Amino acid sequence: MEIRTLRAFVEVVRQGGFSQAAKTVFATQSTVSKAVKQLEDECGVLLLDRIGHRSKLTAAGEIVYRRAQRILAERDDLIAELGELRGLKRGVLRLGLMPVGSGTLFAPLFAIYRKRYPGIDIRLVEYGSERLQEILLSGEIELAASLLPVSEAFEGKDVHREPLTVLLPAGHTLSQRRSVDLPALREVPFILFESGFALNRIILDGCHRHGFEPTVVARSSRIDFIVALAATGVGAAFLPRMIAEQRKHPSIARVPLAEADMDWHIAMIWRRGAYLSHAAKAWLDLVATTRGKK
Repeated sequence: MEIRTLRAFVEVVRQGGFSQAAKTVFATQSTVSKAVKQLEDECGVLLLDRIGHRSKLTAAGEIVYRRAQRILAERDDLIAELGELRGLKRGVLRLGLMPVGSGTLFAPLFAIYRKRYPGIDIRLVEYGSERLQEILLSGEIELAASLLPVSEAFEGKDVHREPLTVLLPAGHTLSQRRSVDLPALREVPFILFESGFALNRIILDGCHRHGFEPTVVARSSRIDFIVALAATGVGAAFLPRMIAEQRKHPSIARVPLAEADMDWHIAMIWRRGAYLSHAAKAWLDLVATTRGKK
């Protein structure tokens, strides 16, 4: 049973005959007549009682006409709904962001996106990069902000890159240096983020390349608490430069980390080869147009 045969049948009933129906569906009268005959053959019953040039619905025709109207209305609604998705009048953006830096990088984008596409429902989750990659692979979200590098399972689009800054107590022997490398921090305890934050991996991998395992004295998912711990002299903490500058503390010295390939490099990522909704593509386009304007 095809949409075209249902449409032809409904128009014959609505227009009161085959010739007027043919004009409505932009077909010949013969084509409309064949379509109705095909529908009758498929249903196995007579749908129209043809009396001269007039046609009257049979009992079976009444049922098919009523159902056909519903089917055609659903089909029209489906096309309209898909059109709204393409036009971003409705839809869902399933997005994952990291707690570190998202307020600075993505909060302004949220405001722009919401203004442009008020009908899009934004469903946001917040985790560290490693956890976001897990739920991205599971299909729970379409896009995630993540530190690079990532595995070949993902594709991505660059967002922002920042050098790392070491947070040290203001009176520390290294606090007056113009920059500091990891070997200089070998004997200094580290304050890291909770597990699941890719920044930990970047820092620890850097230490391993220099042949040492740092002593980790504390972990937290809260930036303010990490800064407060560093201010007490518990240990050294690491933050992207722009985040460190936003968390200025009178008892802390901010010293650039002098290490190659240890930048805080953020990208929006998605599963390689995955279908991206129109809502997701619109978010990526917005990220691309505002990159470098932070």
